[in-house]
Order: sequence, then C-alpha cells, then structure tokens
Amino acid sequence: MCGGVSADRRLDIVIFGATGFVGQLVAGYLARTAPPETRIGLAGRSAAKLAAVQQRLGPPASNWPVFIADLDHPAALAAMANAARVVVTTVGPYRKDGINLVDACVNAGSHYADLAGEVLFIRDSIDRFHDLAARRGVRIVHSSGFDSIPSDLGALLLHQAAVAESAGDLEDTTLLVRVFKGGLSGGSIASMKVQVDEMRRDDRSRRIVADPYALSPDRSEEPDLGDESDLAAAKFDPMLGTWVGPFVMAGVNTRVVRRSNALQGWAYGRSFRYREVVGFGPGPAGAARAGAMAAGLGATMVALGFGPSRALLDRVLTKPGGGPSEKSRNEGRFEVELHARTTGGAHLLARVAADGDPGYAATSVMLGESALCLASGYDLPDASGVLTPATAMGAALVERLRAAGQTLTAARVG
Repeated sequence: MCGGVSADRRLDIVIFGATGFVGQLVAGYLARTAPPETRIGLAGRSAAKLAAVQQRLGPPASNWPVFIADLDHPAALAAMANAARVVVTTVGPYRKDGINLVDACVNAGSHYADLAGEVLFIRDSIDRFHDLAARRGVRIVHSSGFDSIPSDLGALLLHQAAVAESAGDLEDTTLLVRVFKGGLSGGSIASMKVQVDEMRRDDRSRRIVADPYALSPDRSEEPDLGDESDLAAAKFDPMLGTWVGPFVMAGVNTRVVRRSNALQGWAYGRSFRYREVVGFGPGPAGAARAGAMAAGLGATMVALGFGPSRALLDRVLTKPGGGPSEKSRNEGRFEVELHARTTGGAHLLARVAADGDPGYAATSVMLGESALCLASGYDLPDASGVLTPATAMGAALVERLRAAGQTLTAARVG
C-alpha cells in the first residue's frame, strides 16, 4: 500500500477524456516526460478517437491500454478506476456528471485529480465523499490546473517562508496577476455557464457560491474577519502600488486556498485574509484599464445569465474540445505574485510563473505532474479525503513543477 492505494494495480495512471483538447495535451505531456516504467492508460467514449490519439502520441504510447468509458456508465467507470492507482480527468463541466467518476474512484480506492473550477461541484464532492475517502486513504484532488495550483501552492510557500523566518502567521494576503497571456479554456467557460445557470435557478446555490468559505471543512469554525467578498470594482492598492481589478478565477481559487488553511488546522493563521486581483499599473492609465476590466467582467456575467445575450456569447466564446494553435499555446505565459503581511510585521512575497498558455499548456503540465506525484506516493503529506493541491501533494508537487520548468518561490521582502 502507498498513500492508502494498492500498488498492485494494472496501471499507474489513466487519463479520462484523452480525446478532448486538454486531455490530448496531458497525454502528450506524459508521453514525453513520464519515466519509462510508468504504466499509463487512455480513456474516453470513442475507440476510434482513442486509437487516433494513441497514434499521434507515437512510440511511447503504443502499448498504452485503452478504456471505453462514459460518465453515465457506472460499470465502465468502475472497471477503469479499479485498473489504475490514479485517474485524472479533463472532462467538464464537472457539475453535470463528474461526481460519478469521483464515486467510482473512492469506491475503487484510487486517487483522483481534475481541473474543476466549479465551487458547487467541489462542495458536493466534499459533502458526499470526504469522510469515505479519508477512511480509505484516497486523495481526491480538485482544481489541479491553473485553477487553482498557482494560488494554492503560492499560499503554501508563503506559509513555509513565514515559518522559516519566524515571522508569525499570515494576515492580509493578495495574489496579484502581473502577466496573463492566453485565454480561458472552453471547458472553463462551459463550467462557468453551468454554474451561472444553477445559481439562477436555486437560492441555496447562489449563497454557496457567494460564501468566501464555501469549501470549508467546518463553516462554523471559520473566523469572522469581516467582508471577504471578491473584488468587483477597480481600486488603487497602496501596498501593491497599482490599480487593481477583479480576477475572473478568484471565485474558486480563494475558496480552495481557504480550505487548505482549514484542512491544515488553520496553519496559515486564524486571521489569514486572502483575495486575488489583476494589476493594471499606477496613474490614470492604470485606473482606466482597471475600470474597463471590472465593467467588462461584470457585463459578461450579467450577459451569461440573460437568454438573448447568452446566445450571442455562445457564438464567440471558446467551446469545450477546442483551443488555440500550438504556436499560440507556446507564446502564452502567466506570472502571479502573492504578497502577505504577517503578525510579526514581515512582508513576504511568493512568485509563481510559467511559460505556455495558462489554460492549456501550463495547465497540462500541472495536471500531468499532479498525476505523477499522486502515482509515485513519494514524500506526500499524511492526508486523505477530498483535498486541495497543497494539502494532497504540497512540497512534492512544488518540486515537480520546478523541475518541469515552472517558477515557484517565496521570500521575505526587505
């Protein structure tokens, strides 16, 4: 046994959704970089499409087993999950039927990772499977891509730096997006639309999504730190020295980071406050850009909830299964900074950055390394259940991503 999951499995990793756009990128990454002894399988709905993917991957994947499976076929999901130590899935929107694969993995005793950025789906997964997964030594890890690895591991690195510097607990902490060259994936956009639709129909869903502690393991134990709602308008941040605007991914990332704090016994601090923003620079130009960003994002969210404008957006937004060219993916990049003040008065700074379109190239590296990390079982935190990247893999994933060429650092400023 390793991490609660039997090593006596036919395969180490199965990629579910391997015929989709991001699934193919993850499969390609593993074909290029996984150790030769890693046993990998491909899964999806179409045997013909899986064969075509396998052929494009070339010799490294020539002997990879193939599984025909769909989210509404429990027996096929069970067979796939029982064959592998780790199942990674790129099939979204996850809220629709994704919980069936979580169910299959927990019951099979297999680790699981996905790219879900859907608060309602993750909350459902926690409520239904955290306790059972914990008893079985299984790690269920949501948000293992650009949502929410930079945020989650960045906050973990700040905490580790605070401990190393004897700087006290983290207090006001802000993730600042410095560079975002790329786009949201079609799956992320589809997931956003599914969540918007559910919020329109159901008051309880609206309250969950709006709650800064929506993913807490115990909401009643969370500190009352006042208003921690996500930024919705442009403002000047004197500590950062820049105008800032809302970050579209803050609604899930901030909840994931707060869950990591709580799952670790509030190790970051009971007065840990966390937000995420986009930086636009100082002066009138920065103010104008931040204001335009805030207005545009607000208008888009309203448009997604209104039938006629939704139909127009559906024509232009990227759809699931599609994505940018290889050239565009390679030209992308992201850089984020996480600034924290501590109870000891220190200013800490973490940097997370990577080449490649955040939603595609960088994300495929993050999910691929998460799969390898979970499969190896090496130096993982002693944790199981429905976890976060920081609590499921922590420093082991940080080191893997650094070795893969991504930047993850943290230090005291001044």
